Amino acid sequence: MELPLVVGVDGSDSSLLAVDWAVDEAARQGLPLRLVHASLWERYERVQPSFSTDRPAGRVMAQDIVASCVERTQLRHPEVKVSSDVLAADAVSTLLHAGSEAFALVTGARGRGEVAGLLLGSVSLTVAARAMCPVIVVRGEERKVRGSVGRVVVGVGDATGGTGAVRFAAREAEARGCALTAVRAWRNPVPEPGSAPAESGPGHPGLAAGAAGAPEEQVSATLDDALREVVREHPEVEVSRRAVEGPAHRVLLEASADADLIVVGALRRHGHFGLQLGRVAHALLHHSLCPVAVVPHRV
Repeated sequence: MELPLVVGVDGSDSSLLAVDWAVDEAARQGLPLRLVHASLWERYERVQPSFSTDRPAGRVMAQDIVASCVERTQLRHPEVKVSSDVLAADAVSTLLHAGSEAFALVTGARGRGEVAGLLLGSVSLTVAARAMCPVIVVRGEERKVRGSVGRVVVGVGDATGGTGAVRFAAREAEARGCALTAVRAWRNPVPEPGSAPAESGPGHPGLAAGAAGAPEEQVSATLDDALREVVREHPEVEVSRRAVEGPAHRVLLEASADADLIVVGALRRHGHFGLQLGRVAHALLHHSLCPVAVVPHRV
């Protein structure tokens, strides 16, 4: 049985945009959709007397939010199978638990009550930094959410950590019938006067131009290695490669301007329970011009 695509809903405009993205994704991938609303209303409202038929206001609001989101999905894609849950728990714990049995988690960039001007809501950031399944944070222009650009971009990091992200991106490109662009950033620092020449070698962060094996050639080889299997598994996807000199977070932020979705990997270290989110993913979640998918890799 296919795992569901889970989307967190709270009634905010950002959440409704996430619902639209999620139901489109469920239709593309042939997945069931599960809407989850988490609220701690039980902690803040007194228990109703046993003889009262009134429902707590918090429960009424939560159920109304979910019902309106279910209706929204059915109007947009009536063929998608939709289920919903209203849970009396905090949003982060609820979504992380739901993510243990999900194809992916989808959230908006900001929730209800977030501070005005906040770049990314705390729930979305924490879920993206801790979930063990892919997390998509829906942000950017509405046309990007609709998928009108026709391109998925994946950031290619080291060979091990980037495999899951590349596979996820290729599957997305195939489902959308669009192009896939793999981007790898590289740096060529200028050595200080009197210092030894920078070492060269595959994966070295400070490759020196003119050293044995030009850095562009080594980066190109890394891209070819990362894409070899997905090109074979998804022959119908148009794949392009881009090696760009510059800081990875800046290179990928620029790439997000011409993408419907940008995909990056994130390491999950066994036994570590804090936030596990690298600088590149963190920057994209706050500033990307299109939706961002963070794909975890456990080590």
